[in-house]
Amino acid sequence: MFNYLFAAFTRYTLHLLSSPPRTLTGACRLLGRMERAVVRCLPGDPKLTISFTLDGSYKQMLRDRDEPLGKVLTRISNSMVKRKGKAKKLKKNKGQQPCEATEPTVVKLYYDGDEVLDTVLNSEAWQDGAVLQVGDMKYSVHRNAPTFTTAELPVSMLAGFPVCPKLEVEFGNLQDCEFTWYKENTGNTSRVHIPSNQDIGCRLKLCCIPKDGSRSGLIKELISAEAVEAGPGVCTFDNRHLYTVKEAEWPTVRVVSYNILADIYAQTELSKTVLYPYCAPYALQLDYRQNLIKKELAGYNADIICLQEVDKGVFVDSLTPALDAFSLDGVFRIKEKQFEGLATFYRRSKFRLLSCHDIVLSEALISDPIHSELLERVSANSALKDRVLQRSTSLQVSVLEDLNKPDRRVCVANIHLYWHPKGGNVRLVQMGVALQHLNRVISEVAPGAPLVFCGDFNSSPNSGVFQLVTEAVVPQQHADWSSSGPEESCNMELLSTFPPLLSACSQPAYTNYVGGFHGCLDYIFIQPDSMQVEQMIPLPSHQEVTAYEALPSIAHPSDHIALICDLRWRP
Repeated sequence: MFNYLFAAFTRYTLHLLSSPPRTLTGACRLLGRMERAVVRCLPGDPKLTISFTLDGSYKQMLRDRDEPLGKVLTRISNSMVKRKGKAKKLKKNKGQQPCEATEPTVVKLYYDGDEVLDTVLNSEAWQDGAVLQVGDMKYSVHRNAPTFTTAELPVSMLAGFPVCPKLEVEFGNLQDCEFTWYKENTGNTSRVHIPSNQDIGCRLKLCCIPKDGSRSGLIKELISAEAVEAGPGVCTFDNRHLYTVKEAEWPTVRVVSYNILADIYAQTELSKTVLYPYCAPYALQLDYRQNLIKKELAGYNADIICLQEVDKGVFVDSLTPALDAFSLDGVFRIKEKQFEGLATFYRRSKFRLLSCHDIVLSEALISDPIHSELLERVSANSALKDRVLQRSTSLQVSVLEDLNKPDRRVCVANIHLYWHPKGGNVRLVQMGVALQHLNRVISEVAPGAPLVFCGDFNSSPNSGVFQLVTEAVVPQQHADWSSSGPEESCNMELLSTFPPLLSACSQPAYTNYVGGFHGCLDYIFIQPDSMQVEQMIPLPSHQEVTAYEALPSIAHPSDHIALICDLRWRP
């Protein structure tokens, strides 16, 4: 992808790994790349920026669009005079012979071989293909060239785990950009790099060229802040990856549902001392867990991923850039009053996002007329109604179009129901609202589309929620209606708006395993008349799960276990 003079670059790179570069242009000069001046000038913006390297340091000038060119050129010339003056003073202080009197540096701009007049306004003067001359230096001008507005490496890097930079590009396309990793004597041209055990103790460098087709911008060099550390060895998901080495072949779709444990919950004193006291403190740190989560998700080669307990910062800074590098796009729904929420990712080569129909269940219950009957029945018990309305539980709904067969769509739902052990009645009401909403979305937006309903339902197989989904009805005598005591009891028959759904991964012994509890709480529900299960990826063995007593651990990033299955549309 890159055609760098790698042999010449290796020695330079080794130096950089022990001492970060003073400028971003050292590599460019060594490689003989032409110096550039990048101009950002957008319609309607009163300012423009001019970026280039001047006498060994990066310079960015913010100027008015309507300012005459001459003022900018004079500013650059004066800057050079000041630099020469400082250098002259420094020599004098060191007892060296000072240079001759400082002469103004000639600064001019040319276009098509002709000098651009000083009176021409900046917005017209700085054209693509112009040449800026600063003394003996010449710069090719690139107007609105592809530019990285964000370029960051993660702080924590583990041997054997993918390192995915966070990148955002303006006037370009990430899929066109070029990347080269440097470490020791090896160059890698992939956007994602997996350090080896030989890299432990070394820092990494990434050189990126922003591009849009054949157009390219200024090279960006990133040096990792920390050295590569040793990984945890065998993880709970390594054996599962043996079943997902390749992507599922169309028309099969691989679906993942996973509660990844929000950092805001993992870092509480309750978590450290009561919930997960067996887990090494460093293994609860977000940077460490993110390494495991990214490797685990990447190895599943999934087409649809539904995640719960996703910190907003994790979605933006970690998951989105990582999964984008593996060809997945995502959408996020924050939970009201919280800093975490739901995320749904989909493989962009197979699906296109048509629309989103997210709701807050409590708000929908009181504001949407389709829930009026359920609201009336819940309102018969004010204590239960208040408890339901206090919850910020959200439902994320994404309608996807199959790119291989554009007339085919799928409705992907993602949810994380109320967590309290005695909240079965609240969860039943929440599920009633969710199913009603999903039925309307499919009817109005994607008639005939199958439903794939993923999430952490916080409900065991003998719960009212599981019965409602898989049998389409919950009788008024079900124990969950009185789960929080007689004061919040609400005995009623609740019907589903869907025929019985199937749990695609059946009913595992557990999907959540902590020191004081284990049970099956997570599911991927499908409509069996529309989709069939081709393959369920086996869960980790009990020995793997309990290798470090319980979850999370140094080998597993969450207290939940991901569910993975391959689904096929029925004819």
